[in-house]
Amino acid sequence: MAGTATPAANMWHGSFPPPGPGGEYAALRVSNQDREQVVEHVKAAYAEGRLDKIDFDDRLERAMTARVHADLMPIMHELYGSRPVTPAPYPFAAGPQGTVAGRHGARAGTGGERVGAAAAHLLPLTGLLVFGPLIMMLTAGKTSPYVRRHAVEALNFQLSLLGATIVLTITVVGAVLIPVLWMAGMVLSVVGGLAALGEGDFRYPFTLRPVK
Repeated sequence: MAGTATPAANMWHGSFPPPGPGGEYAALRVSNQDREQVVEHVKAAYAEGRLDKIDFDDRLERAMTARVHADLMPIMHELYGSRPVTPAPYPFAAGPQGTVAGRHGARAGTGGERVGAAAAHLLPLTGLLVFGPLIMMLTAGKTSPYVRRHAVEALNFQLSLLGATIVLTITVVGAVLIPVLWMAGMVLSVVGGLAALGEGDFRYPFTLRPVK
């Protein structure tokens, strides 16, 4: 069907490793992309009717809060058992290579996700600074990997901007550079918001990334 993509399944190609502590990958920490892949499979199972709303919410919450692969493996076993993962149709917008997960992560499934991701970049312009991206990460970001990815990037940028401002206040040239720095920050926030609306990726320059 046109416009339909399949969840990426490269995490568990072939049989799943054991979900317990004895599995080869069980103790390894997961990345945002690992979580997003499992979220895509959960959404696909719900769209197919294999999960009810309660089961869907439970697995989605577990996938989004997973820390190590041992947290994600049971979810995949519950969806597929011990058989190899066969990617199921995923009823959301396809990425550039025909997959929902593009080169840097999950793509937005709805216009609401794009607006939420854009808001994470643009809310600091209203004076919310760190709080705007943080609110989006803790609300819409819990159910949308796309919103979370943009919110985390915007949050890290605002934290870096505040840190640079504090450092510059104790320097002689700080009074000159701080206004320039904040003007550049405003421009970058707008660019980030437009990128999110266009379902694109955006990375702020000169940004520390303590929040993952």
